Amino acid sequence: MGAPVGSNHDPVQRSNTPFTILGAASGLALALAAPPSARADEGMWTFDAIPVERIKAAYGVTLDRAWLDAAQASAVRLTNGCSAGLVSGEGLALTNGHCVADCAQVLSGDGRDYVQDGFLTDAREDERKCAGMQAEVLLTIIDVTDQVRAAAEGKAGRDFVRARDGALAVAELAACGQDQTLRCQAIGFFRGGQYKVYKYRRYNDVRLVFAPETASASFGGDPDNFNFPRYAFDVAFVRLYADDAPAATPNFLPWRGKPPAEGEPTFVVGNPGSTERQLTVAQLETQRDLVLPMLQLQRAELRGRLIQFGRDDAERARAASQALAWVQNSYKLGLGKQAALNDKAFLDAKRGDEAALRAKVAEDPALVGFAGAWDDIAKTQHAAAELFPAMRMLEAGAGGGSELYYYARLLVRAALERAKPEAERLPEFADARLPLIARKLADAPPIDPALERIYLEHWLLKTREALTVDAPQVRALLGRDSPERVAEALSGSALADPEVRMALWKGGLAAVEASDDPMVRFVLRTDPVARAARAAYEAEVSGPVDIAAEKIARARFAMLGDNAYPDATFSLRLSYGKIAGWEARGAAVPAATTFAGFYDRVTGVEPFAAAPRWLEARSRLKPDTIFDFVSTNDIIGGNSGSPVLDASGRLIGVAFDGNLPSLGGAYGYEGARNRTISVSAAAIVEALGKVYEREALVEELTGR
Repeated sequence: MGAPVGSNHDPVQRSNTPFTILGAASGLALALAAPPSARADEGMWTFDAIPVERIKAAYGVTLDRAWLDAAQASAVRLTNGCSAGLVSGEGLALTNGHCVADCAQVLSGDGRDYVQDGFLTDAREDERKCAGMQAEVLLTIIDVTDQVRAAAEGKAGRDFVRARDGALAVAELAACGQDQTLRCQAIGFFRGGQYKVYKYRRYNDVRLVFAPETASASFGGDPDNFNFPRYAFDVAFVRLYADDAPAATPNFLPWRGKPPAEGEPTFVVGNPGSTERQLTVAQLETQRDLVLPMLQLQRAELRGRLIQFGRDDAERARAASQALAWVQNSYKLGLGKQAALNDKAFLDAKRGDEAALRAKVAEDPALVGFAGAWDDIAKTQHAAAELFPAMRMLEAGAGGGSELYYYARLLVRAALERAKPEAERLPEFADARLPLIARKLADAPPIDPALERIYLEHWLLKTREALTVDAPQVRALLGRDSPERVAEALSGSALADPEVRMALWKGGLAAVEASDDPMVRFVLRTDPVARAARAAYEAEVSGPVDIAAEKIARARFAMLGDNAYPDATFSLRLSYGKIAGWEARGAAVPAATTFAGFYDRVTGVEPFAAAPRWLEARSRLKPDTIFDFVSTNDIIGGNSGSPVLDASGRLIGVAFDGNLPSLGGAYGYEGARNRTISVSAAAIVEALGKVYEREALVEELTGR
C-alpha cells in the first residue's frame, strides 16, 4: 500500500512525502543524464498545458478539449492527501481503501472494526460522514504570475517571501471572494517560474459508502508493498454531499466493462503530491546530508514507540494501527530516497544536467543575468544546515503530529494575526484563508489522548536532542521540567472538543489569552521562539533560494518553452502511458494478474490469508478476470485513488501504488521499468457483485 501524499499520517513530517525506494537510483541516473525535458511517457502535466501533439505522436490518441474538460470535471482531490474520480451523477467517487482507512477507523467502535471487517452499506442512510475529510473538484486555473512578480519585485530575504505570499493570498481572495462553496489555492510552479490560482468547488460533507476489509485492500502486506505481481483489492467509494443530500455531479467517468488490454494507452488523472526533480545539486546534497538523516532517525524511534504502545493491548493496537502503518511506510520510502542520493551515478548525472543547462544560459546574452542563480542557492546551504533543525522542530514539524498542538497553534496564531491589519499578518491568516481554518477547527475527528502523549513526548525529546539542553528555545519549551511531564500535562487539553475550539475561535484574542487550557497556554508562551526560527529561515534560506529558483525557472522556459512540466504540487495533473510489463533480473514481469492467480497466492497465513467472503465466493468469480495491472504512467504519492482512463475517457481502473523502480520518482522517471499499479474496473464490478453482494452499487456504476 502506497501512502497518500499530503496527508498528516506521518507525524514526523506532516507534508508531501514522495515515493522513493532503495536501489532505484542507478537506472534513474541513466534517465537523468538525457536532456532536461520530458522523455517518453514522462511527465505530470497541468491541465492548462497538456502536450496534446506529443501524446498523439506517441499513441495516436487526440485528447481534444471535450475529453480534457470531462476528465477535469470528474477528478476529485481529497484533502487527506489522496485522489478520486466521480463515477455517477449522484456524487459517488472511487478511490483507494487505504485512503479511507482513517475514516473507517474513526467510525469503528461498539464492537465493530470497519478497518479489519470492511464497511458495507445497503442504502444512502447507511453512508457515514468521514470527519475531517473534504473533497475538491477543479473548476478553472487562473495565471497570476505577473501580479505576484510585481508585488515581490526588488525585495530580498524575508521581505520577498512575505510580499510574494501576500500577493498570493490577495489573488485567492480575488478569485473566490467569500463564497463558502469554493476554495481558491494559489500555487507556485517551476520553483517560482509561474504562479496560478486553482479554483475548486468544495464539498465539506464526504461520506463513506464502501471499503473492503484490510485482508483484501492490502493483501500481501509489506512483502508485496511496492511489488508486482499484485492481488490487492485497494478500492473504496465515498459520496460527496451538498446540503445534506447527495451532490449532483452531471460530469462523471463512464465505466468500461471491457477489461484492460496490454499495449493500450492509459491516462492517469489525479493529484501527485510532491517531486524534487528541479532541485539543484547543492540542495540535493543538503537533503542527503542533513534533512533525510534527521527525519529518518525520528521516524525510526516513533515507529518503535507506536509498536510498544500497542504490543500488549488489542484496543491500543487498533487505535495506533493507522499511525503505525504510515510511519512504517514513510520510513521505508525515506530509506529509498536516502539511497538514491547516496548513489554516485545518480548525482553525477544530476551534475551533468545542471552543468549543461548552466553552460547554455551563460552563452545566451538574453539569459546571462540568470547564470549566477545556481551559485546563489549553493551559498545558502550553509545557513540551511545551521537553521534547519530549529525550523523543523519549532515551526515546520512542531508538535510532532499532535492534533491538540495543531489546533492550539491555529487558534493562537489566528487570534494574534486577526488583530493586525491584513498586510502585516502571516500570509496563511489572510482573510481569504480564514474560512478554511474555521472549518478545520469545527470538524470533529476523535483524538486519542494516549497517542497524543506519545507524539508530544517524542517531539519534545527530539527537540531537546536536536537543539541541546541549554538552547534558549528548549528552555522556553520545557522550563525546568522533563519532556515526559510536559507531554503528560499537555495531553490533558480540552481542545479535542470542537465546541471548545469554536468558542475560542469566536472569542478571538481576548478568549485565547484568558484560556486556562494547558495547550493554549503552552503555545502562547512558546510561539515567539517558533516565529523567530521561521523568520530567520525565511530571511537567510527561503527568500534567497526562491529568488534564485525563479531565475532558473525563467531560463528553463526561455530554452525549453512548453517542453517541460512542473514539479508535483498536489494539484491536478494528467500523465499518459500504456499497459505494459517490464523486465526484472532478466525475467519478464507480466502486465496483469487475474483472480485465478490471487487464489493460487493465498496461503491462509498472514499476510497472504484471504478474507472469508473471498474464499466463499471463489466458485462464483470468473477466474480469468483481470485483477491488478501495470502501466507506464508517471505518478507519485498523492496519486493514490487516481482514476485510470482509456483513450475514450472511460474508467478502466484506479491507481493505488507504484512498483519498486518507480519509487525514485521524486527525482526522475525511468520509462523502461517505472510502473503504476492499478485495480481494474472489471475486477471491481465482479467483486462488488459476487463477493460483497452490492448490487445497487454495481447498478449505479454500470447502469445495469
